[in-house]
Amino acid sequence: MLMVNIHDAKTNLSKYLSQLDQEHEIVLCRRNRPVAVIRPVPSPRERRVIGLERDRLHVPDDFFDALPEGLTALYEGHGG
Repeated sequence: MLMVNIHDAKTNLSKYLSQLDQEHEIVLCRRNRPVAVIRPVPSPRERRVIGLERDRLHVPDDFFDALPEGLTALYEGHGG
């Protein structure tokens, strides 16, 4: 953990960001008191391929039809 005062961080931000891999986090301080933490963003997961389930899923023709009145009332908090 690297602790840095805000003024120093503004002046040397690129330097501190390049150290982020080794330090795991940078703690920003105001008058030597911690106020914020900078952490690296996790690397993105493997890209997902679109359409893998194309032949396995079926959406029925009535999928977008209105819900029955009683069920709609439940979703809106009416009825019971």
